Amino acid sequence: MDNMILGVGVDIVKIERFAGLSAKPRFMKKVFSPQEQEYLQSKGAAATASMAGIFAAKEAVAKALSTGFREFLPCDIEIVQTPHGKPYVILHNKAKTLLDKFNKSNIGIEISISHSETDAIAFAIVQG
Repeated sequence: MDNMILGVGVDIVKIERFAGLSAKPRFMKKVFSPQEQEYLQSKGAAATASMAGIFAAKEAVAKALSTGFREFLPCDIEIVQTPHGKPYVILHNKAKTLLDKFNKSNIGIEISISHSETDAIAFAIVQG
């Protein structure tokens, strides 16, 4: 088997929990990378829903890595977008080293993010 599923994670959050958090620098620095913060600032009125979606994606990835956030910070998982808007994952620091535990080459993480008016959901698959 060339491409096995090594981990799966899903998370859903209430968007309203993120209202006003962009004004809290300590929270933003702990949870979001500088690139994510720039992206959120560019979203204007949609920033709260986007913030919830990115956070849900970080939680889903942490679950797919089988650790949660016990061994690293949320900002160690970076959610960025292709020019066409497809989200993808970049791992940093301790989150990046966790992939070594799978003892596989060519490991990747696929994610999907969606939201309604009230909730954001994300799904992550670690495969290799």
